This record gives sequence, C-alpha cells and structure tokens, in this order.
Amino acid sequence: MSELPELNGPRIEPKNGVKPEKLVILCHGFGSNGDDLIGLVPHLQQALPNAVYVSPNAPEPCYGALNGFQWFALSTLSKEERLRGTLKAAPVLDHFIDAELERYGLSNKDLILVGFSQGTMMSLHVGLRRSSDIGRIVGFSGAMTLPDNWQDEITSKPPIVLIHGDMDNVVPVQHMYEAYQNLKDAGLKVDQHVSPGITHSIGPGGLQKALDFLAEI
Repeated sequence: MSELPELNGPRIEPKNGVKPEKLVILCHGFGSNGDDLIGLVPHLQQALPNAVYVSPNAPEPCYGALNGFQWFALSTLSKEERLRGTLKAAPVLDHFIDAELERYGLSNKDLILVGFSQGTMMSLHVGLRRSSDIGRIVGFSGAMTLPDNWQDEITSKPPIVLIHGDMDNVVPVQHMYEAYQNLKDAGLKVDQHVSPGITHSIGPGGLQKALDFLAEI
C-alpha cells in the first residue's frame, strides 16, 4: 500500500504553555483551506480554552480554486460520488488524527471534530469509525455518506450536533435532516439547528449553538 499523504495546516495551542486537554480538528470544505476554519478558534476558545486547534489543508489541490484544497473531487452531490471520495480520503484523515493524538498524549475521548460542508462528510464518516468513542462532532452545512450496512461499521458514538442554513444553495438543508434522522435511528445522541436566512456559511445562531454544545464538555 502506498504511503498516505501527510496533512498540515495552521494550529493554535493553549495560551501560557498549558498542556492541551482536548484536540479539536477543523475539517474545511471543498475548495477552501486550513486558514478558513482556523478563524473560528477565538470563538471556540470561549468553550474550550485548554484545547489545541488544528486546521489541516485537505490532501488534494482543488483545481480552479486559488490556494484551495479538497478532501475529494466533487462535481455533484450524488451518493455514489460522495461515497467513493469519502472512502478514499478517510484513511488520510484517520492517520492524521492518530498522529495528532500521539503528539499531544491524548486519546480518542479527547478528540473533537468540527467540519464544514465536505469536511462534515469526512468528520461524520471518520469520527463514527474510530476505535473507541471520541468526544464530540460538530457538523456545519454538510451531509452524510452512507455505505450499505453503515450502521454495522459504527465503533464510536459521540454526541453530535448538525448545523445548517435554511437558504443553503450548495448543500441543501434536506441533507442535514436526512443525516439527523439516520444518526438518530442508529442510536446516536444527535441535535440539530437550522439558521434562518443563512446560505452556505456559518451564521451567528449556528455558531452559538456549537459553542453551547462544546461548553457541555
């Protein structure tokens, strides 16, 4: 098997040299990069001040997007395309998570995944298949990739919150409703929030929902 690509991107460690108690990995969307979601950190630190935040660039350059990356190529939102791409990229993210947890001496229970759009697809897929329960998953403006018999593959059941704008013209909010129902049916603790008037982005109400959810830790 060929070696997996190594991910890298911006990181912010706790202030005053405090040893991180949590690892928050931010998974950006299609055509974006790690610098995008790292901008959420000053907000997220209100809920988790002693976490280390890492926002890796996805493994593939996204052609046509200046300084943009992708977890996988995406021309439609078809289930087949999402599944093929997610399965290809999952080992890369999984490997990165292993390395980052080891780097900080943390374990799965200390891991929080925060995804946006395609990054939410990756966070849900990988987060539910870690070897033991991770801390939490926050999914903004995303969807779920559902292989056949996917419920049999679940080895991690963290609390999850799904957040979406009702005016999203890239990933329609229906994808969030479907993901919510599927996760609920699989016995996961899942919450949802719809931001009125918000397109394919994170609105203030959605961000506050995420902060409240993380502050419960």
